[in-house]
Amino acid sequence: MKEFKIDAQRITPQELNRTIKKAAQDNDRIIIENPNAMHYMVAGLTKPVEVVIDGSAGYFAGTMIHGARVHINGNAGWFPADNMTEGEVIIDGSAGDGVGQGIYGGTVVVRKDVGSRTGEIMKNGTIIVGGNSGFMSGIFMMGGRMIILGDISDDAGESIIRGTIYVGGEIKSLGKNAKIDELEEKERNELKKLLESYNFHLEEDKYQRFRKIVPRSARPFYGQESEEGK
Repeated sequence: MKEFKIDAQRITPQELNRTIKKAAQDNDRIIIENPNAMHYMVAGLTKPVEVVIDGSAGYFAGTMIHGARVHINGNAGWFPADNMTEGEVIIDGSAGDGVGQGIYGGTVVVRKDVGSRTGEIMKNGTIIVGGNSGFMSGIFMMGGRMIILGDISDDAGESIIRGTIYVGGEIKSLGKNAKIDELEEKERNELKKLLESYNFHLEEDKYQRFRKIVPRSARPFYGQESEEGK
């Protein structure tokens, strides 16, 4: 494996991203040292390379990537993995608002808590949160799945169109067009397999407590809100 290290201490985000994209042509792994919570790190990278941010990241880490695998050894600010189309963003700490905003594919993992509007307008892909998620998580969600191991705050699934939000903890309140369903055993087994692949090892009874938030209707804004087909 060819590895390339970049010291981000005294360079701008533009210089860092140019260096990353150049290094991705000939290396398998890129390590960013001294990131100092810089914004816009690893923006628009389209090579299937591993990138390790050795510290915390600022806003829009891994925005618009396609195929890269980004590992943040710390926290992240707002909108990590924004509009990702393919790849993986793993955050060892917590993250701010808008985790996985608008993603079309790939997987986002935050091991601790996240802010509000998680998965806003996401189209596909997977978001896993090891802790709690803030208000309006899943707002205007159009597809994909979110897995919240902790609690989810007010107006969960606000105006959700498609997709599924799995919640292992408490659901404070639901947004418009959202309803709660129970899981089938097949879904629980799929959750367990996926979570264990990312080193989340839960007690068996925890899987029995999972519930899911799904749309009440695929056409929520035409006339009175009702169950699909009624």
